[in-house]
Amino acid sequence: MPITKLVDKINKQKYKQKRRNQNSSEPADSQGNTQPNSQANALANPEDNPDSLSLNLEQNLQRIQSVFVESSDLVIRKFKIGANESINAFIVMFNGLIDEKSVSADLINPLMSLQHDLKKNNAINIIRDSSLTVAVVKESRTFGEITNAVLSGDTALFIEESNIALLASLRGWEARGVTEPKTEAVVRGPREGFVESLGTNMALLRRKMRNPALKFWELQIGRQTKTSVCVAYLNGIANDKIVAEVKNRLQRIDTDSILESGYIESFIEDAPFSLFPTVGNSEKPDIVSAKLLEGRVAILVDGTPFVLTVPYLFVEAFQSAEDYYTRPFYATFIRSLRWLAFFLTTFTPALYVAITTFHQEFLPPALLVSIAAAQEGTPFPSMVEALLMQTIYEILREAGVRLPRPVGQAVSIVGALVIGDAAVSSGLVGAPMVVVTALTAISSFVISSLTDVSTLARFILIILAGFSGLYGVMLGFIAFLIHQVSLRSLGAPYMSPLAPSTFSDLKDVFIRSPLWMMLTRPRAFWEKDSNRKKPNLMPTPPGDQKGEK
Repeated sequence: MPITKLVDKINKQKYKQKRRNQNSSEPADSQGNTQPNSQANALANPEDNPDSLSLNLEQNLQRIQSVFVESSDLVIRKFKIGANESINAFIVMFNGLIDEKSVSADLINPLMSLQHDLKKNNAINIIRDSSLTVAVVKESRTFGEITNAVLSGDTALFIEESNIALLASLRGWEARGVTEPKTEAVVRGPREGFVESLGTNMALLRRKMRNPALKFWELQIGRQTKTSVCVAYLNGIANDKIVAEVKNRLQRIDTDSILESGYIESFIEDAPFSLFPTVGNSEKPDIVSAKLLEGRVAILVDGTPFVLTVPYLFVEAFQSAEDYYTRPFYATFIRSLRWLAFFLTTFTPALYVAITTFHQEFLPPALLVSIAAAQEGTPFPSMVEALLMQTIYEILREAGVRLPRPVGQAVSIVGALVIGDAAVSSGLVGAPMVVVTALTAISSFVISSLTDVSTLARFILIILAGFSGLYGVMLGFIAFLIHQVSLRSLGAPYMSPLAPSTFSDLKDVFIRSPLWMMLTRPRAFWEKDSNRKKPNLMPTPPGDQKGEK
């Protein structure tokens, strides 16, 4: 091929490639013709976006009415702005989500009595800057954003010949006041608890920690409910990797509804098929604040008083806020009782079944004779007795929880007494099994956060004890222990500081050391500021105070 033809061919290929690049960068219209792709043109013509507001006020009104068709609680108020009534406008709000007095006093009255000489091209700026007496006012250009804001309780203001709407925060609805949470009652300590309002819960945390490092990151989850979810953490103390992972898991949630924080928990937990929880929850601001100060991350959900905290460790179930408000000796004693109660409620029925079925030689002769006499007329083996009594107890407990409180307490107490006495009198179960069931039930109330874990583990261990005796109980204990050690909560070892063992963190596991000895945050998930400030324990000698000589 001659060199000239080769050069011409190359030039033609370059020219065709250049034309293809130009065509691909220009969008095509409905006939396939290319149109100039200019961002400036898109901004100059906002009405090209079907979700954008129109300059025609009547079109905006019709669009709002079509979006909220058959919504009897929708309120649309038309009026004229200014004393000369030169500009038409209307507001959109939902009855029950707004404060009607504030809407009249802070929005409608100032606009209707406005004395400025308004022009339609600059009316929106004058109204926003000089007329409204509302603390929070935002601008919006899209119907999607306006719809979400109005459904959240904001009031939208539409003005004639303006493609910008103002969103005024005039929310006001019936809400429960801040009261003492019933699930975490204390003898000494704060009595306030979280409520169903996300804004109130954020304010409760801000009151506890007057620190600009306390950050709130908010998003909406749920295609239908669009529930507001907030991530709270202390910048500089929380691990950046954990914070990023929490945000990433929340953003990946794709579901129709989020009605309670339990929905969030099921989506973000590390081991959804495990008996042991890897996400904590609390109703008390002081507990959540203490966890944030240790480097954890809190997740607040609008519509529920239960706040999630991650990472969550197994030892947290045995810690109470009241431990840190009392003297360390008594707090250590109470914490030891919690550990003992957990093992009693989990292993007592299984140990009873194993010993009375396979290992009677472990019992003293007098106790063995007493148990044998009590079981002489019973038709069932020990395993069946234990499963029967535990099932009856769980039914009574569930009935007491679901029924109204006065009736529920009566059903629980009377039912337990009547059924227990009737079971022994009729010879269905022995008296020792009733005592074992009662001890198990009372012990389970001490560790309320692990009630579901101990209940399921108790049934599994009873079955293992009925077939294999103490060997089955030990096998089940080892299996649970191996499973717990393998768990992670947002990357933190679930059994820390026991496994892996961290000596500096053991001061707050089985014992509660004095606060001035706990100088470091948990090493399972800290990354930045791990040291707490050590207080000066030595009293200042007289005459050495500042300003004295």
